[in-house]
Amino acid sequence: QVQLVESGGGLVQTGGTLRLSCAASGRTFSIWSMGWFRQTPGKERDFVGTISWRTNNIWYSDSVKARFTISKDNAKNTVYLQMNSLKPEDTAVYYCAATRSMILGLTKADSYDYWGQGTQVTVSS
Repeated sequence: QVQLVESGGGLVQTGGTLRLSCAASGRTFSIWSMGWFRQTPGKERDFVGTISWRTNNIWYSDSVKARFTISKDNAKNTVYLQMNSLKPEDTAVYYCAATRSMILGLTKADSYDYWGQGTQVTVSS
């Protein structure tokens, strides 16, 4: 019903920057919030941040707060994750997600209904 496509991943050095994009298509009118998550092999998918589509409320995990910034472009149905001051521990596959739930600030992966395919972010030490 909803398709999400991430882009912008890559390899950067410690302290570098990347900007991820997530374009939504399909039944986007059903989306209330978008989220960013990240996952490394053998570990759970961890919350990065979320933004509400209509009210523009934003939440971040403590590990990325002050370094990452979530934004959106309503006209383009696109959300962004600006990542600054990257650290090796930020290395992961980053996923964007969308939820139909009207609850704001959802931080658990199972609260989201639609997922992109992920984009690899690697930060070298």
